[in-house]
Amino acid sequence: MKTRHPTATPATLDRRRLLLGGGAALAALVPGCDRGVASGGPSDRRAATAAPPPRAGSETASGPADRWQMLDFPASAERAEPELAALLEAPGKAADTPLLVALHGRGEAGRGLPAGARGWRDDYALAAVEAALFRGKLDEGDLRGFVRPERLARLNASLAAAPFRGLAVACPYTPALADRSFEGSAGFARFVIGELVPAARRALGLAAEPGRTGIDGVSMGGRLALFVGLGHPEAFGAVGALQPAIYEDEAPFLSELAARAQGRGQHPLRLVTSDDDGFRAAVEALGRRLDRDKVRHELVLTPGPHDYAWNRGPGGVEMLLWHERVLRGLPGP
Repeated sequence: MKTRHPTATPATLDRRRLLLGGGAALAALVPGCDRGVASGGPSDRRAATAAPPPRAGSETASGPADRWQMLDFPASAERAEPELAALLEAPGKAADTPLLVALHGRGEAGRGLPAGARGWRDDYALAAVEAALFRGKLDEGDLRGFVRPERLARLNASLAAAPFRGLAVACPYTPALADRSFEGSAGFARFVIGELVPAARRALGLAAEPGRTGIDGVSMGGRLALFVGLGHPEAFGAVGALQPAIYEDEAPFLSELAARAQGRGQHPLRLVTSDDDGFRAAVEALGRRLDRDKVRHELVLTPGPHDYAWNRGPGGVEMLLWHERVLRGLPGP
């Protein structure tokens, strides 16, 4: 089915972007969500200092050491603050391996560059998720129990149809920006597109193929993934967001941004939320607006809360498998 794009002028977009500067004032729009999460707070419902202890020596959390490396980006004239990213190499070292940029949540941003860059590695147990997918069949434990039987069957049907071949993952420190608007994300977008992605490709010997490059993130990182990915369709082949920290009245702007991106050849868009996600109402409102505007997308609802256990289960599984499928030209699960 052909996509219909909503009609709007650049001035309309500018007016809607102004709405995004007032994120803190919009916190009351998120029902059932405590103040920390509603303001783009920790990726679970605790303070940042209550994050789980690092598990850098754990094979389950960190995976084989020789597949992880750190990319250091000193401060420069263009970027006042240094940056750091953890990079996971896919098995096989093929030049056509897809690359995924994975952004962490607010809790890790409050713990400094090393902890943030290693958030997906150490706090969200990315390698354990990857190992379960390579095994070829998931069980409820792999998703920490946060899965319905029909969704588990669909994930396993995808794995049965085509084995999981992996993808490279670049996990940068994701800053908690003072300006949470679309314009406020511009500097981080320049870093991701102009520095991180090229450096990751060089380090891993990957071809410079935007169609094989995806971006995703959780909570605060999911919000930024939408801004960076949809705002720069020339740089990404797929955009996803896990429990993104968005607000209901941002749905028209985000839908219009997605429509414009798809009009320029943007590949799939996918949103994931959960039953007890404080941002569920806003994510579902965006899904309804995307439906109304006939913007191609998927919306997945899982059981579970907005916390670390969900990140280590459905969050990681859904993110890795979906991007590996669509960036390789396969149907999403």
